[in-house]
Amino acid sequence: MLELKTPLCSADLEKLKAGDRVFLSGIIYTARDAAHRRLVQAIEEGKPLPFDLQGSVIFYVGPTPAPPGKPIGSAGPTTSGRMDTYTPLLLEKGVKAIIGKGKRSGTVREALSKFKGVYFVATGGAGALLSQRIKAAEVIAYEDLGPEAVHRLEVENFPLFVSNDMHGNDVFQQGTEKYRIPQRR
Repeated sequence: MLELKTPLCSADLEKLKAGDRVFLSGIIYTARDAAHRRLVQAIEEGKPLPFDLQGSVIFYVGPTPAPPGKPIGSAGPTTSGRMDTYTPLLLEKGVKAIIGKGKRSGTVREALSKFKGVYFVATGGAGALLSQRIKAAEVIAYEDLGPEAVHRLEVENFPLFVSNDMHGNDVFQQGTEKYRIPQRR
């Protein structure tokens, strides 16, 4: 199990290979479809962004409200393909890693290689468990989007798998035994 701390740089990610397990700690940001649209629009219009993209990690999640005494509710990953249109520009502008679930388009895989980023997958359906690794949460932008607002999360040992590394490897395309979940007989 590899351990990474944000903000990330290309040197942190070079050693990662598709299929590696990672614990991520530090600050990450949430964004889904509507927030991505606004981030890209701000970039295109030369407007300030709600957080520094350099070395950042974006988690595709719309967390549920925090129960009493907790920083956040359930925080399971959203299907990543919906952000494929926006991802290459965000990688170009400095985002180093993205977290979601499911396959990515060829355009995103190419952008990950070109801009030296990685795509992590988090376990879908385990949002309540993942939220236990979130130590603090605050809305920092687009509050009108409700659960899809941009949140700043402080995570500790957040469990992830490398789906797409910066070398062009993709666990969804390789189909080798190395990446398959063992089946019960």
